[in-house]
Amino acid sequence: MNTLIKPDLAAIKIRNKLLPGDLGYIAHIHGDLYARECGYGLNFEAYVLQGLKDFALEYDEAKDKVWICEHGSRIVGCLVAQHRSDVLQLRYFIFLPEYRGIGLGKKLMEEFLDFMKSGSYSNAYLWTTEEQHSAIALYSRYGFKLSDEKPSAAFGKELVERRYDLVLNQ
Repeated sequence: MNTLIKPDLAAIKIRNKLLPGDLGYIAHIHGDLYARECGYGLNFEAYVLQGLKDFALEYDEAKDKVWICEHGSRIVGCLVAQHRSDVLQLRYFIFLPEYRGIGLGKKLMEEFLDFMKSGSYSNAYLWTTEEQHSAIALYSRYGFKLSDEKPSAAFGKELVERRYDLVLNQ
């Protein structure tokens, strides 16, 4: 039996500076990976592209943060914290499959929470789908609570979108 050797967490470089090409690659990872894993269509990729366009146009280094995960010269995952007035939205949290389960998600969640606290944000939220079981488990471990659900066909198939909110104790 041939098993894949997982990359070492220490070998992953996390960059917080947004560079030209990053947003396009984030859209590519989402479109490609979710088409293969979840059967999402072009509408999902268009949704991601629209959100990334808005993020780029509103990007403020003092209020927003990116975590671009690189292994060698390859982007292998990311997380975006986008300001929404006085609330922070967690977005585009994704890793290539071979980089899951090595502690990278936990590391970025902790850095997201540190950024929240350092920016004086007490509230954050995210949207995901019912199919994202591992991600939902991670969000729940860090205090996010389900706050809304809505049926959707926006991603090329019928599913349920879910909103999770986090309120930090003051």
